[in-house]
Amino acid sequence: MTSLNSQWQHSFVDTNNIRLHCVTQGQGELVLLLHGFPEFWYSWRNQIPALARHYKVVVPDLRGYNDSDKPEGGYDLDTLTKDIRGLIEGLGYVKAHIVGHDCGGAIAWNLAQKSPQAIDRLAILNAAHPHKYFQELMGNVDQLRRSWYVLAFQVPGIPEWIIQQNLKDFVKALLQGQAIRKSAFSGEITQIYQAALEKPGALVAALKYYRHLLLPQNWFNWLQKPTPITAPTLILWGEEDSLLSNKLTEGLDKLITAPFKLKLIPNCGHWLQQEAPQTVNRELLNFLRAK
Repeated sequence: MTSLNSQWQHSFVDTNNIRLHCVTQGQGELVLLLHGFPEFWYSWRNQIPALARHYKVVVPDLRGYNDSDKPEGGYDLDTLTKDIRGLIEGLGYVKAHIVGHDCGGAIAWNLAQKSPQAIDRLAILNAAHPHKYFQELMGNVDQLRRSWYVLAFQVPGIPEWIIQQNLKDFVKALLQGQAIRKSAFSGEITQIYQAALEKPGALVAALKYYRHLLLPQNWFNWLQKPTPITAPTLILWGEEDSLLSNKLTEGLDKLITAPFKLKLIPNCGHWLQQEAPQTVNRELLNFLRAK
């Protein structure tokens, strides 16, 4: 796919024994934007130029996605987190501002817990804290209903076969179908996401994120008291997210000891940075540039 912006640089960065494809623009302090499922760097296309006026913005395709390496393993949260920590170091930085959405947000939460020295400021867009998500999944029927797809993905082999047979409809139903502001996903845009998932190994890798998240050996970790987040934190949440309950935003004061702000965005669904790009850009810049 050709670049949409002549100032965007495409490159590959070695980290944690794999190569991640990255899109870069700007200079200064490092801002990493981490995408979710079933997306890739392109989901941040509206944020890159706005943030790059003040920062060096780097947007990776996460492990397994689009043009990044697609190894057989390494889709557990801790390994994915090491990918990002290594990316920061590979770019020549000690720390970065981290912005994560969906699965990328889960990685961002985990990075803030496991490697607080690598994070300057943390911004989360419609991404549940992993411990909070697991607890809601176990004890909240509403969240269990919303997470039907996560549970369906646990069956090996069958989901990827079914999705591959109906990939166009799957992508359209998940992106445009779950959006409140439908205009964010034209036929051309959903086709771009479809093309990225059609790359050999991409869909299988993407589903492994969900399979590793709910492996029985992880249950003990999710039930433990999590390490508090010590980085200043912004949480932006599309108020009408059909995939994640607003209850996932409750009790954050027990998880974050640093100053944090929660802002609910009305008339907006799960795909926040694409449904309300101007609002997201304004909130991110205000947060990142605050002294």
